[in-house]
Amino acid sequence: MTDSIEPKALGLRQTMADLHTWAGLLVGWFLYAMFLTGTVSYFKEEISQWMRPELVHQTQVPDPALAAQRVTEEVLRQAPGTSQIGLRLPDVRNAVVDAFWRKPNAEGRRGFDQGKFDPSNGQSVSARDTTGGDFFYRFHFQFHYMPALWGRWLAGFCAMFMLVAIISGVITHKKIFTDFFTFRWGKGQRSWLDAHNALSVFGLPFHAMITYTGLVTLMALYMPWGEQAAFKTPAERQQMSAQLNAFIQPDKPTGQKVPLAPVDAMVRQGQERWGQYNVSRVTITNPGDSAARVTVLRGEEARPNMSPQYLLFDGASGKLLEVKDSVGPAAETRGVLYALHLGRFGDWPTRWLYFIVSLAGTAMVGTGLVMWTVKRRQKLVDPARPHFGFVLVERLNIASIAGLSIAMTVFLWANRLLPQGLAQRANWEVDVFFAAWALAVLHAVVRPAKRAWIEQFWLAAVLLALLPVLSALTTERPLWHSLTQGDAAYIGFELTLWLLATLHAWLAIRTARHVPAQRKARGAARQIEAAA
Repeated sequence: MTDSIEPKALGLRQTMADLHTWAGLLVGWFLYAMFLTGTVSYFKEEISQWMRPELVHQTQVPDPALAAQRVTEEVLRQAPGTSQIGLRLPDVRNAVVDAFWRKPNAEGRRGFDQGKFDPSNGQSVSARDTTGGDFFYRFHFQFHYMPALWGRWLAGFCAMFMLVAIISGVITHKKIFTDFFTFRWGKGQRSWLDAHNALSVFGLPFHAMITYTGLVTLMALYMPWGEQAAFKTPAERQQMSAQLNAFIQPDKPTGQKVPLAPVDAMVRQGQERWGQYNVSRVTITNPGDSAARVTVLRGEEARPNMSPQYLLFDGASGKLLEVKDSVGPAAETRGVLYALHLGRFGDWPTRWLYFIVSLAGTAMVGTGLVMWTVKRRQKLVDPARPHFGFVLVERLNIASIAGLSIAMTVFLWANRLLPQGLAQRANWEVDVFFAAWALAVLHAVVRPAKRAWIEQFWLAAVLLALLPVLSALTTERPLWHSLTQGDAAYIGFELTLWLLATLHAWLAIRTARHVPAQRKARGAARQIEAAA
């Protein structure tokens, strides 16, 4: 009687390989969308500029102090009796003053109004209703068509899987740095693995940082118990809030009418401390009352820290009441991690570096998803009739990778084609985005897989290539006009569209030329038989 042979236990590396595979696959489609929309969000201000062509190109950044004074006066003229005003001042990436104010006698979120103002004269400026680049930014961590809280929980769940996939991937690949310099072209599964490894190693520190810091930014949402245990009273919670943001709880108005002190003088004190163009926001509470307060916030330029730094003034007298220039060690650490995730502190080269490495991360997720199907296709009993699970993953890959490129480009087309007077126009742009994405899903289901990849890549390439042409035909900001004016945002955006169109065309051509390993084997066998 022979003893039964115990199955050999899996080693650590094989266990980590399985964990890496399934952690990446189960949420891979969400991760790809989060990575791609997050990548383009590093230029969300430039995207917003392009999506509002009515706003003139600025050749010189306006003086923030004068802009704050002019717009404050205009808002008080439009909404006398308002209890709160918020201004985002112009900078090198934003040519207008974005303002919001509370409607008199209104309550809740709907009690606010907003507008854009010309910093040179303080007057309102009209531009098409659009969410601009903020749509991609918001989508990448809270998605859409669901409560924002649910979206953030879903994003955190996916980010945790991403962190597990990164750690398990490092453990799995014992020759990870050697593999970075190895790429075997045209070798099927081996080529996909080489590409995945190279993209992973290229931005490994960045990918780990961006995933971890993304979790840290919403840590109070995901793990609130420590905060609840440490800060029990309202006073303690208010003290903690002051360490994390610059919101000042306004005092109740006294009813004593006092003119608001000059806001420009307060902003200039901020400029003296932080630099002429490094004052980002101004918040005014109870303007025209003796209890008025004005907060002047420091900007994010060359400051890899999102911890609040501000000056608090008495709005009635203009007297400086408080200088907030530091927070506690824990809040300071959180502020640095938050700043590293957003990358807003960087100059143009830094933002492009963030963009390129993050785009490599997007490709890393995409190649991992495709590699799952490439690896398992070779093991199918009948490749012409795969099982349901394989078909599901394959079609989701097509719609999530090529289809998302189509949807994002259609979103930009909608910005140029929808009537400017259309009610809820910004919402229509978003609806068109999801409608295009849904059609891409349907196309991926009804077409043969290879044809669906090719057709969607070609469609994305054509839409991207023609978008600058459409913009030239529908606006007064054609590319040649931007070149003569030196409008870097428009020039860079439209040239990038053509680069991305070229990339998608190359992907379509490569996919069309690809020959599956099974077909190569059958062809080789026929050649041997013919030679015999």
